[in-house]
Amino acid sequence: MRVGFIGLGSQGAPMAQRIALGGHSLTIWARREASLEPFGKTAVSVASTPSQLGAESDVVGICVVNDDDVENVLLRPDGVIAGMTAGGVIAIHSTIRPDTCLRLADAAAAHGVAIVDAPVSGGGPAAAERRLLVMVGGAEADVARCRPMFETFGNPVIHLGPLGTGQIAKLLNNFVFTAQLAAALDTYAFAGALGMDRAAVARVLANGSGGSRAAGFIAATNFDPTGLSRVAVPLLRKDLGIMLEVARDRSAEAPASLVDLADRALALLGEP
Repeated sequence: MRVGFIGLGSQGAPMAQRIALGGHSLTIWARREASLEPFGKTAVSVASTPSQLGAESDVVGICVVNDDDVENVLLRPDGVIAGMTAGGVIAIHSTIRPDTCLRLADAAAAHGVAIVDAPVSGGGPAAAERRLLVMVGGAEADVARCRPMFETFGNPVIHLGPLGTGQIAKLLNNFVFTAQLAAALDTYAFAGALGMDRAAVARVLANGSGGSRAAGFIAATNFDPTGLSRVAVPLLRKDLGIMLEVARDRSAEAPASLVDLADRALALLGEP
């Protein structure tokens, strides 16, 4: 399969590398030359524009940061959609608004191109080890076209329903994770006040029913998560905001207990 990939950051680069290792013909594009350097001595092709990448691909993965970035690489005059031939599929791995996916799907459909949303969870190391969680929304046939690409870096790959449901699943995941960060931070502070060795408590939580990935995440920072604020807080704040927008749009009341915990986590972690 001919695959194109845009978004070669800490998450996207390992995904692209796994696609190439999976035997697919891979074409990449990046705004910054430095992002292309890890692929310099490989058989991966480099496109001069997103449009050229689209023209050389059956399936394209997009793993840029936000809604505006996704729209830019897809809709600009030399964007992916302008170059792709009818029958192609674009998989949006970025965490963005479900409504943005629907709007982009309408624009792509005018060119005979389909879109699925396929945000991921697990980070770069999980991608390198082919164990990313891939949450997919879209038509069954379009998801089936993309599945060989997804399975080069993802396990499990979960098809949740129509376009946009992958984004909602990812937002729910990040919503709960953010709330759990507050619980973990408060738990370790409480353990310290009780005179407990927090590292030993972290081992208990890693093996006990009270544990969570958030507790392990905080323990891995040696209980000093201030360094997370530069990268984690802006992304978590963005995703929480989108989650609450989606809830309002669908007249669904977000659980107040989780909202309070998520807000507390962001306050404890601090601004970048």
